[in-house]
Amino acid sequence: MSKPESSDTQFFNSFSLVLGILIFLAIVLFALARNIGKDTQSEDVLLDPLHIKDVHQNIEPFAHEAIAGQDNSALATVSAPQTAAAADVPATGELAFNKVCTACHGTGVNGAPKVGDKAAWAPRLAQGKDTLYQHAIAGKGAMPPKGGTAWPDATIRMTVDYMVSLGK
Repeated sequence: MSKPESSDTQFFNSFSLVLGILIFLAIVLFALARNIGKDTQSEDVLLDPLHIKDVHQNIEPFAHEAIAGQDNSALATVSAPQTAAAADVPATGELAFNKVCTACHGTGVNGAPKVGDKAAWAPRLAQGKDTLYQHAIAGKGAMPPKGGTAWPDATIRMTVDYMVSLGK
């Protein structure tokens, strides 16, 4: 009769040890995640109006469906911020670059040539500015047309000129 009790005790001890190790590992991972993410978890960042605006833009639906015979006025209020954002055209190429382009061209996301990387920009510059303008306006590879903005072509050209000046 002592045999079943001893195997049960052994199983319980082993199970407790494994469970304790898993709990300890979870606590270590939680502490590590908190430490790594402390910059984005501060209350100042969460209450920052620009951060809140970015969050709302990221979770906004891609499209709204208008239904015939129903009141679709709520769709107009939802799309009003988009038209206000389209009217917010930067005055200089530097402002435009800092607002939109730096997200990819500052880090090299999706193969975007990093600003200041002469080796990556040399073949592009060899094609001429008109080609750079065309690619920036029409989009190329993973880059959407006009960098995903509704800015006029002149602003896009001004931004390309600024980016080229950074590489020289």
